[in-house]
Formats: sequence, structure tokens, C-alpha cells
Amino acid sequence: MTQRLAVLRPEPGNAATADRIEALGHVALRLPLFVVRPLDWHMPDPAEFDSLLLSSANAVRHAGPDLSRLTALPVHAVGQASAAAARAAGFSVVAVGEGGIDALSPPGRVLRLVGREHRPAPAARTIAVYASDALTPDLSMLDGATALLHSPRAAARLAGLVDPSGIAIATISPAALDAAGSGWRRVAIADRPTDAALIAAALALAD
Repeated sequence: MTQRLAVLRPEPGNAATADRIEALGHVALRLPLFVVRPLDWHMPDPAEFDSLLLSSANAVRHAGPDLSRLTALPVHAVGQASAAAARAAGFSVVAVGEGGIDALSPPGRVLRLVGREHRPAPAARTIAVYASDALTPDLSMLDGATALLHSPRAAARLAGLVDPSGIAIATISPAALDAAGSGWRRVAIADRPTDAALIAAALALAD
């Protein structure tokens, strides 16, 4: 049975997820709730750090040309998407955690590049290099569909915009489900924090 899955993450991830859904023979509703833009930031002295912690591929995409000054630092990445973006930018990835930021504990002096809204990591010096600004797309077509929630922030924003009773949701983590609140038509949590696992959880809701 063909299903309608709403992809709410920002570009370029929105298109990537939607393409995966359509390749499986289902309908992707492309409804990003945020747009990502770079921030001005000051590059610290790379010699002050032993490693780089990345929890989003957007930090690599939007950090700008100064990022090349950090490529000597080994990268600890949260998720395969962050790891792939780091490798493409010339970094050596020494660890990939699939359980969120808490699954990684890089030793020594750690530099973390993040978005403006982020979870704290007290063991690292944290610098925001991009922002995700809110959009308000037409969400009227969500009734009867399943929304994919790639983050707690997206979950909380969707909950504030719609009546949940006619919408099913699949979340990438228990934290995202908590942020979404209650009252949804059906809910599912991905068994791993990956795009493929999230899509599979959403499709399983119709089984």
C-alpha cells in the first residue's frame, strides 16, 4: 500500500529523505520546518584542541572556508551523515557514535561545532557555526499522513502547529518523541538514529 510520508527536515536532507521514500514507491510530502544558514564565527587556534566533535553534517556544510584549518584534528562524529560530511571535507574520522551526543566521549581538549540551538556538551568548547530558522509551510495535507521527525526541535515545532489527532509520527529518538508530546494518531520510534531506520519505522505504522 502506498503511504504518504511528510519530510520536515531542512535541505539538503529533506530532498535526500524524500528521494529515498519515493524510491521505495511511496509519496513524499516535502515540508521543511526550518532553513539552515551560516553564522559568522571566530576560528580559535587549532593548536588549542586535540579533536573535533561534530553532531550534524550542517556544521561541516556551513562552517565556511576556515574549516580547512581544522583538518589536522581527528573527528568524533555523531551519526554516519556527520561522518560522511567530515570525510568529504578532508577530515579523518576516528569514531562514529550512533546513540546521540552522549554516546561519544572524546579525550583531551575538544572543539565542538554546532548549530545555534544545540544540546550542551560541557566537556567541549562549543561554537555555533550555523542557524536553523523556522519556516511555516502549509501543513493542511498532513491529515492522514505520517510525519518524520528527525530532531526534538522539529517535533516540538510540529506539535505547536497542528492538531495531532489525525497525524501519525515516526521519531528518530525517544527524545524527539518526548518533545512531540501526546495525542498523535499513531507513533513509532526508529530502532537506530538513522534516516533509513526512521523511514522504516514510519512505513511499519501501516502494517
